[in-house]
Amino acid sequence: MTEILTTTDALAAFCTRAAAAPYVTVDTEFLRERTYFAQLCLVQLALPGEGDADAVLVDPLADGISLAPLYELFRNPNVVKVFHAARQDLEIFHVEGGVVPAPLFDTQVAAMVCGFGDQVGYETLVRKIARANLDKSSRFTDWSRRPLTEAQKTYALADVTHLRRIYEHLARELERSGRTHWLEEELSSLTDASSYVVTPEDAWQRLKLRSGAGKMLAIARELAAFRETYAQQKNIPRSRVIKDDALLELASTKPKSLNDLSKSRLLLREARKGEIAEGLIAAVQRGLDTPPDRQPKMPEGRDRSGMNPALADLLRVLLKAKAEEAGVAAKLIASSSDLDDIACGEHDGIWATGWRREVFGADALRLLRGEIALSAQGDKVRIVPV
Repeated sequence: MTEILTTTDALAAFCTRAAAAPYVTVDTEFLRERTYFAQLCLVQLALPGEGDADAVLVDPLADGISLAPLYELFRNPNVVKVFHAARQDLEIFHVEGGVVPAPLFDTQVAAMVCGFGDQVGYETLVRKIARANLDKSSRFTDWSRRPLTEAQKTYALADVTHLRRIYEHLARELERSGRTHWLEEELSSLTDASSYVVTPEDAWQRLKLRSGAGKMLAIARELAAFRETYAQQKNIPRSRVIKDDALLELASTKPKSLNDLSKSRLLLREARKGEIAEGLIAAVQRGLDTPPDRQPKMPEGRDRSGMNPALADLLRVLLKAKAEEAGVAAKLIASSSDLDDIACGEHDGIWATGWRREVFGADALRLLRGEIALSAQGDKVRIVPV
């Protein structure tokens, strides 16, 4: 019978045991279709072991339960917190408890470093490493409803029980290959609490803007900031306030009154009156009133006029060869845009730091300086000193 923890005392007792373990596997089930902030519906935890032993479900919706013991465990520096594709889970815990679990191990990131391809799914790792199959029939159920069905419990628990074996396998492989520091570099952005803070004034940067005109950008910035703030305050999805296409339409048409606003083709009915309508009109006016020296600017792209196309082609060959040699997905090392930057003579970028420099960046710079050449030998590419 699956154990469901519904009291703070029961959770604290489990977390006390977990504090003596080398790691704990973690997953969550949540809903966010109808809210701005994700609604945490279930937390799954497992300690080292086999099967369902030492694996529990925590019900954060139970009356009177506090997740404080769990957040204390997340702060424990002696226990590794193991997730798969952790970003959304970490965002939830940062919002709910003001904590980013550390030390962290993300099996999706670790699998990429170990040569399993780009953004490999949990089901694939369960099949390839744990030699098991998952029943995904409960994936899209309503996790806020109680009681949970036995199928839901089984599905939820499998997300942390198989994770134990996957973690142990990948950790050994990283240690064997000397790539543990690669993973640590990749996880640095995930454990940075600032990456989970949404600043309304910066929300415009996520829009797919078609114009770089300063006045239009200023209006778009104010509209996006209003939408973000309103959605956060009311805890509703951004799209319930105003959708992106309608926001961009208003940035272009610049409505100054409710009558002007009513002419919008794309605006939701709820946004044509009341608080939202007034907020949109005020945001447009703030954008119009923004002086030129305070208007935002589109990020400047690299100057590609001096790019050497032949060098770019050589870099692609070099990247493919080095990625195959390292057993890592090429686009995890450098993007096509990165290669074009190098061919333009740029010496910076993520490809030129950390483990990426070891695998590819150092040789890319040597190729750029004419210190090496590439030679084909059968189906292999060799690096030849010049």
